[in-house]
Amino acid sequence: MGTIVVTGGTGTLGSLVAERLRAAGHEVRVLSRHAPDHPVDLQDGAGLDAALAGAQVIVHCASNTGGAGKGDDVAAGHLVEAARRAGTVGNIVYISIVGVDVVPLGYYKRKLGVERLLEASGLGVTILRTTQFHDLVAMVTDTVAKLPVAPIPKGVRVQPIAVGEVADRLAELAVPTPSGRVPDMGGPQIRSLPDLARVYLRATGRNRRIVQVPLVGKAYAAFRRGGHLAPTHAVGHETFDQFAASRGAAGAGHRGAGPAGAGSKA
Repeated sequence: MGTIVVTGGTGTLGSLVAERLRAAGHEVRVLSRHAPDHPVDLQDGAGLDAALAGAQVIVHCASNTGGAGKGDDVAAGHLVEAARRAGTVGNIVYISIVGVDVVPLGYYKRKLGVERLLEASGLGVTILRTTQFHDLVAMVTDTVAKLPVAPIPKGVRVQPIAVGEVADRLAELAVPTPSGRVPDMGGPQIRSLPDLARVYLRATGRNRRIVQVPLVGKAYAAFRRGGHLAPTHAVGHETFDQFAASRGAAGAGHRGAGPAGAGSKA
């Protein structure tokens, strides 16, 4: 069992990947700005040499989503250079997104740039593209649900997949032998974004009127054409309805505990 480094290993996906790899008996080093053992800022590369010493595989989950992906190319460049210096890394496994080569969204373009940087690095590389996570649909819905009326982009379909299933696949790919670009992973169903927003609102006990809003631009047009979908790779198992139901049940349990807590406080 070799040493595997997981960048972004304290995030939603990275933490699950690290958990699965440890369960399989691997030594796992979690890299992030907030990691207790290997705090590394990929934007300047400080600490990378020590973190990658003796590592055989890197699973690269870190991404600057909050900044629209700005700096992802810089981070990947530092990672590649450190992997070369380590001399032991046989495989860099990278998580990407279905449609990065056809949807002209800024964040997608930067993800594609990282793919190309890795492929041109001369190192062993494995690239997995997936459709959006269930969590992203939930996050979008939570955001618009703060308003009296929930605006949702009109005519956009999505194919959400469970983040845990993606973590399972990345853990399988985290072996010393690289696989190149592997088949895409898509969720089990393709449905309209407004439909899924209604499902999530209903499951989490909220009543909002959804207004479908037409947008403009090339990226929106590409989404409407389905450039981000993988209908021939619908390999996911958990449906969005199941995900929403579990979120709703968790929220109901939390809400149910509230009055008791307030009562005991009084």
